[in-house]
Amino acid sequence: MDRFDAMHLFTRIVELGSFTEAAGVLAMPRATATHAIKQLEQRLGARLLDRTTRQVTPTLDGLAFYDRCKRLLADLEDAETALSTQVGNPHGTLRLDVHGAHATAIILPRIGEFRARYPHIELVISSGDRLVDLVKEGIDCVIRAGQPGDSSLVARKLADMPQIICASPQYLREHGEPRHPAELEGHAGIGFFSRGHEHRYPFTVVVEGVVSEFQASGWVTVSDSECYLAAALAGCGLIQVPRFRLEDHLKAGRLVQVLQQWPCPDLPVSALYPFHRQLSPRVRVFIDWARELYTDRFGPLAPLAT
Repeated sequence: MDRFDAMHLFTRIVELGSFTEAAGVLAMPRATATHAIKQLEQRLGARLLDRTTRQVTPTLDGLAFYDRCKRLLADLEDAETALSTQVGNPHGTLRLDVHGAHATAIILPRIGEFRARYPHIELVISSGDRLVDLVKEGIDCVIRAGQPGDSSLVARKLADMPQIICASPQYLREHGEPRHPAELEGHAGIGFFSRGHEHRYPFTVVVEGVVSEFQASGWVTVSDSECYLAAALAGCGLIQVPRFRLEDHLKAGRLVQVLQQWPCPDLPVSALYPFHRQLSPRVRVFIDWARELYTDRFGPLAPLAT
């Protein structure tokens, strides 16, 4: 087994936590996989994996080697693809992480179109609200709402999403409806946190042409966008979210928009990817396709000011 094949095997063992599963995915006998990793460890002079009867986990040296292997293998694949006839028809595995509502309401309903256009790309899609480490977790691209905060990533803006502030009829019956943005500070706002840090985002409203922030109080804080919406439906307080997520609830009367005469600033949504993925054909065609979807849903991006 050559060095690149051994590196590929090693990364699959780390990701799957099993010699048997990795060998199965790569269509080789488990004994061959075991022997190859022993040879790799001998050549490097370091133990890469801790093996127990229940699981296989990387050592500290193994984690460091895993990170380097992922980058080297990705760069090798991208170099081969960029110099081959596959540029116009990219192939391989594309690993994505997409927030739940964007995955279920925008990306997945039309994913068959992407498959028809690029039949040699296999997709692995994770979903959730947690912050991910793209390089460490081997993720090629994420789609996120809000202003990009990680300067180590390349950001391609996909759309600006209209936002609204709303609450359940139950909450508004019990606490009244705010008539001016300044009254938001006297209402309950549902909080949101990630990575264990509570952060109650302020409501943002355009007042007399200026984006203003209003900090509400509140008694419940959640860490998931679906829980955020569920808490609003249960009457726990006000929320501010992109309108596309709420259309069915607004039509059914389960949520009511407030302060309609004061617009909320649009929320940007972007595709982000590591710098070492900048030339990847798989990432490029996915982002171009995703931009088409978001343009269909939210309209074209406004031209940059000059």
